[in-house]
Amino acid sequence: MRLLEQALTHRSSGPEHNERLEFLGDGVLGCAVADELYARFPQPPEGKLTQLRAALVREELQERLRAATLKDSVLADSLEAVFGAIFLDGGY
Repeated sequence: MRLLEQALTHRSSGPEHNERLEFLGDGVLGCAVADELYARFPQPPEGKLTQLRAALVREELQERLRAATLKDSVLADSLEAVFGAIFLDGGY
């Protein structure tokens, strides 16, 4: 539970914030989504695959997020931090 709390804490809300977890989660998410899109869609060029990947990353974290603001970028960063926490807790 501690990793989840940290993942949902924006730097504006405390010293144990989610930025490092966000960094890790961004890489995990990017790898997992890129792998799946590459396998499912063999024809589209890189630019289209990038657009598809961006469209898949959306947020439903507003109710749990501890932050001074709920901008889309903060929500997206928090989602990446949650993925980083999951990765640390359970692996890929």
